[in-house]
Amino acid sequence: MRAITLNLDKPSGISLEEVSMPDLKPNDVKVQLKAAALNHRDEWCRQGRYPNISNDVVLGSDGAGIVVEVGSDVESSWLGKKVIINAAKFWGEDQKVQSKDFQILGMPSNGTLAEYVQVEASRLCEKPSHLSFEEAAALPLAGLTAYRACFYHGQLQPGLTVLVTGIGGGVAQFAAQFAVAAGAEVYVSSSDKAKINKAKDFGVKEGFDYKKESWIEDALSQTGGIDLIVDSAMGDTLPDLIKLLKPGGKLVFYGATLGNPPMLDARRIFWNQLTLQGTTMGSDQDFKDMVAFVNEEKITPLVDSVRPLEKSLEAFELMKAGKQTGKLVVKID
Repeated sequence: MRAITLNLDKPSGISLEEVSMPDLKPNDVKVQLKAAALNHRDEWCRQGRYPNISNDVVLGSDGAGIVVEVGSDVESSWLGKKVIINAAKFWGEDQKVQSKDFQILGMPSNGTLAEYVQVEASRLCEKPSHLSFEEAAALPLAGLTAYRACFYHGQLQPGLTVLVTGIGGGVAQFAAQFAVAAGAEVYVSSSDKAKINKAKDFGVKEGFDYKKESWIEDALSQTGGIDLIVDSAMGDTLPDLIKLLKPGGKLVFYGATLGNPPMLDARRIFWNQLTLQGTTMGSDQDFKDMVAFVNEEKITPLVDSVRPLEKSLEAFELMKAGKQTGKLVVKID
């Protein structure tokens, strides 16, 4: 089969290769992929910045397709079904935190930027019928991360005031969409006016340019304070975000692209009884709940662009530049 593999010996960091597949294990299924989507971890692998990476592994964590073969211990009823794939592997039994064996599909195991992928049948979920394969492929990893951040940790509910930072990325996009669907008053931040306007199209009330010196004051004036912030940057943005939180508010973060914060306003945190909560990916229960929510609310992922497998490098370069609004999808024929 054709696949996009990690190749750090090449300037591009990736290769389009012919890859053979192992024999199907008893609990596995073989999925003919119709579409896959990129995540930042794929780009970090390409840059050699992700832990425990190795050449020749097929990249990609998100995928949607059709089950074409099942292992000896898998129900034959899966054959022919249109599915999406839960990229979270070996979460374990504890809803609070992943196990020490936790992995994400696409590194170190072969992923979805390929014509086929073999995964355990437990990783499958039927594709939401209102989504195309391209839209469905955009959902799993980012949707799962956003759902756990918003609902399990953030306790999202109608009437809350929510800020999603860095709108335009996959997780931020879903967090904002989920919060709007849940009946929250939703705001976003970005330095790109077009991304803010796109968010307004699906119900976000307002956006703030975080490069503007007065953006914190403007946000406080307009919102009266934030109940829940969903963030992926941290770094030197944290002190300002803490100022935005109402007493009893919560900041849930799923990344630290700007690194560790230079300082922590401990007095403001304890006096206002604020919560800083880290999160990553989600449990099998989170995934089931996320898909059910997407089905119930008929949420459609924002797709920035779609291109064929042989043009995957274009998608990687676009992600590196941070110019996308929504998910970058690869269509697989």
